[in-house]
Amino acid sequence: MIISKRLAAGLCGLAATLATALFPAAAPAAADDGPETAPEPPKVELVLDVSGSMRANDIDGRSRMSAAKQAFNEVIDAVPDEVLLGIRTLGANYPGKDKKVGCTDTEALYPVGTVDRTEAKTAVATLAPTGWTPIGPALQAAGKDLAGGDGTRRIVLITDGEDTCQPLDPCEVARELAAEGTHLVVDTLGLVPNTKIREQLSCIAEATGGTYTAVDHADQLSDRIKQLVDRSADNVVVTPTVTQGADRCDDAPLLGAGVYSDREAFTEHRWYRVSVTDGQELRASVSVGADRAVNRDYGVLVRAVTSGGRELVRGSEASSGRTDVISSGLRYAWPERDDSDAATARTVCIEVSNSFSAPDAVKRTPGLPLELSVDLVSSPDEPSDVASFGLGRGWWLLALMVVTGLVAGVLWGWISRWRVAVWRTN
Repeated sequence: MIISKRLAAGLCGLAATLATALFPAAAPAAADDGPETAPEPPKVELVLDVSGSMRANDIDGRSRMSAAKQAFNEVIDAVPDEVLLGIRTLGANYPGKDKKVGCTDTEALYPVGTVDRTEAKTAVATLAPTGWTPIGPALQAAGKDLAGGDGTRRIVLITDGEDTCQPLDPCEVARELAAEGTHLVVDTLGLVPNTKIREQLSCIAEATGGTYTAVDHADQLSDRIKQLVDRSADNVVVTPTVTQGADRCDDAPLLGAGVYSDREAFTEHRWYRVSVTDGQELRASVSVGADRAVNRDYGVLVRAVTSGGRELVRGSEASSGRTDVISSGLRYAWPERDDSDAATARTVCIEVSNSFSAPDAVKRTPGLPLELSVDLVSSPDEPSDVASFGLGRGWWLLALMVVTGLVAGVLWGWISRWRVAVWRTN
């Protein structure tokens, strides 16, 4: 027993010595000077049309209202814990013919906040198609529901019809919300493939930098709403810088690291320039939005080429279905030179192309919304704290455990053989 206790103490001392000598970085880090300010949680409000037309049975053989309820229940189950979610209705209460009254029919069904899933589902279950379609007033009220704070804010509007409360134009309401400069985005989902409805919903989304999606099936509605709610949780508030690409690299704007917005016509090629120094890695991604009715089968291509026209790297993405945004990206590390102390800056040309097309009746101007993200990452002078396989600082602990286990195993084997030899001698 005495030998075992001494052995355990010796092994613990050995492990501590190895940890200090071999892995000083594994020691606990000193406390920060002060607590970091936690980012404000994102806010999302789902605005649902509960007008009388939602009784129609044309979504997978079910009523539009039934499909919307199912989608909302699935979204409520899946909403991330960090997202503050609310639900607002329009046309849910007044069944009469008085337009003045019908156009005030919007209410907060579930207030924006931490989600109690049972309460939220119970509230959704009470809904029945009833009245008018006051989209403009509902958007105004939703903007107030989400007011305050610096976190991301998103309205997801689900409707099957045009606003019936003109002259309050919902597109103008969206522009007013965007002009407030509060990073409020409105995404729209249309349940009826009607040209006028599509134009109005596209206009609302475009005014705030949001997206429009035409929905034909219940599962598509659920998936799209969940995607937008998840996007709000991942989104960092960044206001893109407006730029204008050129039709050739020599005339293209010179961009630094940042996020940029532009417009690109159907099948157009637009060029931008970036200055990259030796040892830097260029990372670029581009997204092109389908903010109007487009034909199936389309894609986006982004290329990095030298000023002399030699292609360095490319990225592409294609789709054969209806989606509101298609994205692609690239990465290229410029080799670091050993024959010069001074880093040499080189111009890299970035070409963005798309293969969208549309029926003749669809307007071509303005071009499709384009967002380009550029990042320049320098080669670090010191090894990164983030190790392989995403272990981060845990890599040091893993290495310590491996070395300590190896040494302890050798010592234990040696001591066991010594004890057997002593027992045989006695």
